[in-house]
Amino acid sequence: MFCVAYIVGTFESTLNEHYMTGKNFVLTQEAAQEKLHRMALEIAENLSEDEVPLVLIGIRQSGMVIAEKLSAYLLRYVKVFVQIISATFDKHLPVDVILSEAIDFTGKNVIVVDDVTNTGRTLMYALKPLLDFHPKRIQTLVLVERMHKLFPIKPDYVGVSVATTLQDHIQVLVEDGEVTGAYVA
Repeated sequence: MFCVAYIVGTFESTLNEHYMTGKNFVLTQEAAQEKLHRMALEIAENLSEDEVPLVLIGIRQSGMVIAEKLSAYLLRYVKVFVQIISATFDKHLPVDVILSEAIDFTGKNVIVVDDVTNTGRTLMYALKPLLDFHPKRIQTLVLVERMHKLFPIKPDYVGVSVATTLQDHIQVLVEDGEVTGAYVA
């Protein structure tokens, strides 16, 4: 009886949140944390035999929060050094990609982290600074994937894939260093 009451209470809470905010949530805070933990486990499994340092590149603010959460989960499962840096650029005219630190990526595992992938443009341009080096591996990770690719990007790690129209926009909410949900706008 407790389980049923809890599930009904959670469902009612989610419905109330939806109707009160008018937002169509695709991820709650709890679901987002579960997705991040799962992706960290996938990364740890893929790196289990590897002793090469890992660099997480978080794109803008949301990508950095996701990278930091991933790092916290990863530290439980991997023994390699995990470094987090940020990448910032104008996503509409990405002439310059600015990294928070100058790093030699040669021989390292690199994962570029973003909140949402839509056309693939942001992830594609975030790879630009890596072209001057020879990383061991470059992968991409997104919390929410949309299916409207214009660039040849297929994320290696995906929290959730969402079918939307071209007019829809996915917004990932970040508050106080936590991913608190994602919704279709």
